[in-house]
Amino acid sequence: MTLAHPAGENSDSAVKAAEKPRRKRIQPLKALAAIRALKENKEDTGQVFKVIEALSGGAEERLFHRFEASHGGKRVLAEKLDLLALLCDREKLAAMPEGSLGAAYYRFMTSENLTADGLVEASNEMKLRDNIPEAGRLFRDRIRDQHDLWHVLTGYGRDGLGELSLLAFSYAQTRNRGVGAIVLLLSRVADKAYPGCGIWRSIREGYRRGKQAHWLPAEIWEELLPLPLEQVRAKLAVTVPAPEYRRAMAAAEALDAARVELGEPTGDVKLAA
Repeated sequence: MTLAHPAGENSDSAVKAAEKPRRKRIQPLKALAAIRALKENKEDTGQVFKVIEALSGGAEERLFHRFEASHGGKRVLAEKLDLLALLCDREKLAAMPEGSLGAAYYRFMTSENLTADGLVEASNEMKLRDNIPEAGRLFRDRIRDQHDLWHVLTGYGRDGLGELSLLAFSYAQTRNRGVGAIVLLLSRVADKAYPGCGIWRSIREGYRRGKQAHWLPAEIWEELLPLPLEQVRAKLAVTVPAPEYRRAMAAAEALDAARVELGEPTGDVKLAA
């Protein structure tokens, strides 16, 4: 027997429930398969998304609730703001004021030969996106599309240690166990490849910085991009520079240089850009 909702409650509650991402169970076997594939090919970014997806559990739902309750999240959902479209508009980014976050982002993407939709292809490998309601998809895509903006904001490079340190920062922001698992796994590998170089200090520093910063997923980046980068960092409480990261990178590069001179193999984790 189906009970009708009382007048005035049926449509709103049903639509709201349908718009929220459903709680997912942790899938350890899928995570293990993706981790093995990632060990085989550390450049396979799609496997990172698969590990995070498999181990996130209810993290995404909790994040979505926080997002939709925030001032920024309400605006994004109501106005259906499309961050990716702006980040793909190289002409508009190139015209941003000198010293702005947008100008710094444009230089970063150009120097690294990246495009904003590069992560879209990797995340779409999960083949789960068609089942996500519109609001949930908008939220998930927006977090994904912020990744390289966070690189610019934090000062972490796209080298292996920079990515790991940024993931530690991201874990502090999202508390997603999938992200935490990736950080622990790859940090152990990196520390073994570069012993005594301060890998874990850089990871802990990234985590601390993420805890200290404002909650970035709900920021209106469309309005922050034209502002001076240092002003945005101060506004969002993102401390710079990252001394432990810089020291660890220098030590790892020196160790690899010494290995080359001795004719020994360098570390098996790409730490240098």
